[in-house]
Amino acid sequence: MRSDGLAALSMRDLGARVGMKAQSLYSYFPSKHAIHDAMFRQGYEEFLAAIDTVDVAVDVADARAEAVRTAEIFFDFCTADSARYQLLFQRSIPGFAPSPEAYAVAVAAYERTVGRLRRYGIERQDHLDLWTATMTGLVSQQLANDPGGRRWRDLLEPAVVMLLDHTRKDPT
Repeated sequence: MRSDGLAALSMRDLGARVGMKAQSLYSYFPSKHAIHDAMFRQGYEEFLAAIDTVDVAVDVADARAEAVRTAEIFFDFCTADSARYQLLFQRSIPGFAPSPEAYAVAVAAYERTVGRLRRYGIERQDHLDLWTATMTGLVSQQLANDPGGRRWRDLLEPAVVMLLDHTRKDPT
C-alpha cells in the first residue's frame, strides 16, 4: 500500500493485496466505496470479536486491570493494521460513508465498549469522550512516530489509571 494511506489505495493495489485483478473486484463489488463498506463492516466485526475476549469485572481491583486490558486490546487491534485503523476511526476516505448495515456493526461495537467502560466507572458522556480521545490519540502517536515499537503502548496503563481516577473524582 502507498505510504499516503487507505484513501490512496487504488483498485490495482487492492486487487494485488487480495490476489485478484482489479477488474475482477467489480464482479463482487459495484464500486470502490462498496469495497470500503465491506471492509468497514468486517473491521468492526473483528473488533467486536477482539473486545469480547476481555472478561467482565466483578470488583474494583479487577475492573482496573480489565480496563487496562480493554485499552490494550483496542490499541493492539488498531496498530496491527494502520489502513484498517484509518478506515474505522479516522474517516480518511473522501466521500465514503458506511452503509446503514455496516454502521450498525460500528454502533454495536461502540455500545459494547461503552458497556464495559461503565463497569469500570466511566459513565458520563464527557468521560467516554475523554477515553476515546486518549486511546485514539495514543494509537495515532504510535502509528505516526514509533510504528512497530512500544513507546505509546507503554503509556496505556498510566493513561487508564489517570482516566479512572479522574472519572471517580469528578462528580460534576
